[in-house]
Amino acid sequence: MSVAINESSNHSKIKTNESFSIFSVSAKKIAAVALLQLSVVAVTGYFTYQYYVEPALLSHAIDEKSEHLVNQQTQVDTLKIQTTAQLSVLAQRMGILTARMNRIDALGERLAKSADYSEFNFAQLPAVGGPEQYSGIEQSSELSALLSQMDILLLHIDSQQDQLNLLETVMLNHEIHDDSLIAGRPINRGWLSSLYGMRNDPFNGKLTMHKGVDFAGKDGDDVMATGAGVVTWSGRRYGYGLLVEVDHGAGLKTRYAHAKELKVNVGDVVSKGEVIALMGNTGRSTGAHVHYEVLKKDKQINPRKYIYR
Repeated sequence: MSVAINESSNHSKIKTNESFSIFSVSAKKIAAVALLQLSVVAVTGYFTYQYYVEPALLSHAIDEKSEHLVNQQTQVDTLKIQTTAQLSVLAQRMGILTARMNRIDALGERLAKSADYSEFNFAQLPAVGGPEQYSGIEQSSELSALLSQMDILLLHIDSQQDQLNLLETVMLNHEIHDDSLIAGRPINRGWLSSLYGMRNDPFNGKLTMHKGVDFAGKDGDDVMATGAGVVTWSGRRYGYGLLVEVDHGAGLKTRYAHAKELKVNVGDVVSKGEVIALMGNTGRSTGAHVHYEVLKKDKQINPRKYIYR
């Protein structure tokens, strides 16, 4: 009976081992199949992304970029059209200004020849200058080349008009008579190159107040007192270069700036027509000239009425 029990037990163990072995083989097969399926899914997903999804995303990005470039091109084309229209208007204005300047130059040359006044040179811009003074009016710091040309032409036209005004005086034989008061020009020869009032600064182009008049001439020409008085300044001053200031009494003073050489000292008594300096190009100056000011109670006034007194 004991032998029968042992045989039965051994038989059960064999069946159990066989069942476990069959289960292990099945599990491995299932795992292998699952792994194979996952591999197929992964490979399929990779190729699907590589050949379908990624090209679609790239195509969408390219479409967006193309649309952005088209919009930019449209904006550029619009700006070009606007700029072309503006340049056409400016070019037309430039033509008008050039024509005006040519007419003034031609008239000025004829008048200068008629008056035998060879010191006028209508081919060059005038020598101007004066201390730095601003009116507070701002101008754009970035001007186009065409606008800059227009500004230069306007300045040239203004200077030519000033020359024509003086030529008119010469042609009509207007003489400046000696007077005990301030009168006449501070030079024997030369011409009026810049009037009193607002003008474009010759150094930076900004609109400035010119508180005097400029008489251009040759370097070293005599500069004379326009009235008798006492010298209250003889030396260098910022913006004026070498400067002579004469006090004429009654609250009136005259200034003579940008001199090459000074001929008087502070305290000297000078008479009308006396040489007090030599014309030069010192201080803020673009050429040989004298910057002439008349002051009333220490405030610059328009000296025109004294020049043509």
